[in-house]
Amino acid sequence: MRIKICGITRPGDAKQALALGADTVGCVFHAESARHVTAEIAQDIQIAVGNAGTLVGLFVDPTVDQVQAVLDRIDLDVLQFHGQESPAFCEQFQRPYLKAVAMSADVDLSAVNKAYESARGLLLDSAHEGQFGGTGQRFDWDWIDAGLENRLMLAGGLSADNVGEAIRQVRPAAVDVSSGVERDKGIKDSDQMRAFIEAALPEMSEGGL
Repeated sequence: MRIKICGITRPGDAKQALALGADTVGCVFHAESARHVTAEIAQDIQIAVGNAGTLVGLFVDPTVDQVQAVLDRIDLDVLQFHGQESPAFCEQFQRPYLKAVAMSADVDLSAVNKAYESARGLLLDSAHEGQFGGTGQRFDWDWIDAGLENRLMLAGGLSADNVGEAIRQVRPAAVDVSSGVERDKGIKDSDQMRAFIEAALPEMSEGGL
């Protein structure tokens, strides 16, 4: 079971998130996002992460050159694709990757899982007015197919107030939070990160995940 703090924009936030118990931090390389970081900032974040955790890079329908330009400067552990990227596109970088799924009642999650069987897992997020993550909105967890739990990272409107309930109901392999631990977009709050992690960890232990 893993905890990911996404939308990191400052090296200090990355370091603190990992010190508080998160396993993974994420940087957004999508220019239209309020949490977008430059390669220069991401390099500083990578230094802050060091060997203490995993660094994920989030992309939305990028070109091959855009992804490669980031990889030429930052040694990302995992790529995360939030657009309409095909399995072949995701695989070509020869890095572990996560495929985000914008959840709705009509999503055939089993079919998506089969199509992206090469992915490390599926990140289930809210679909909200064209935004790609960080919306602060949750989706209906009843839309999630049983039997896929060990392939799922749950995101979308999670906070310290509901992450325990989310883990009990969905039993995901990991949880992902961004806006739910912020005092402003891209600016993480240490007290909120601590509360989120403390709320999640007991549930993880009890569930044996």
